[in-house]
Amino acid sequence: MNRMEFIEKLQRALAGGLNSNQVTDHVRYYQEYIDMEIRKGKTEAEVLDGLGDPRLLAKSIIEANKRAGASEGTNRTYDEEMAGAGKTYRGGAYSGGAYSDQYSSGQTYRADENNGSGGRVFRIPGWLILLIVTVVVILIIGVAFSLISVLAPIIIPVLIVILLVRVFQSDR
Repeated sequence: MNRMEFIEKLQRALAGGLNSNQVTDHVRYYQEYIDMEIRKGKTEAEVLDGLGDPRLLAKSIIEANKRAGASEGTNRTYDEEMAGAGKTYRGGAYSGGAYSDQYSSGQTYRADENNGSGGRVFRIPGWLILLIVTVVVILIIGVAFSLISVLAPIIIPVLIVILLVRVFQSDR
C-alpha cells in the first residue's frame, strides 16, 4: 500500500464517525507525520507499516473522540461530507478548507487552531440526569411535607378561628 491508498482508506473510515472538519484535521496530521518521518530517513513503506491498518487507526481515533465527547459523526461517506463542505483532496493537498493555504504553502498545522471550545466538554449520561432529577423532586416533596407537618398545628386552629368568626359575623 502506498501513501495515497493509506490516506484514502483513512479518510473513508474516519468519515463514518467524525464530521468533515475532524476528518480533515486527522488526515492532515497523518500526512504531515508521514512527511516528517520520511524526512528523518525512513522509507514510505516503513512509515506506513509502523502506522498499521488505516481502518484500525480510524476506529481508534473515532473511539477516542467518543470518549472525549468530541465526536460529531454523521455516518455519511467521506465523499458526501466533502461535497457539502466545499473541500477537495487531490494528490496530497487540500483545497477549499480553512487551512488549505497554510498547508499547501508548507506551514505547519496546529491542532488547537480554530478550536473555539475554550475548555473540555463534559457530557452527563442520561441515567445520571434522571437520578439527580428524581433525588431533587423527592427532596422538594420531603421539605414541603415537613413544613406542612410543622405548621399544621398552628395553621389549622387559625383557619378554624377565621371560619368561625366569619360564620358568626354573617349571622348578624
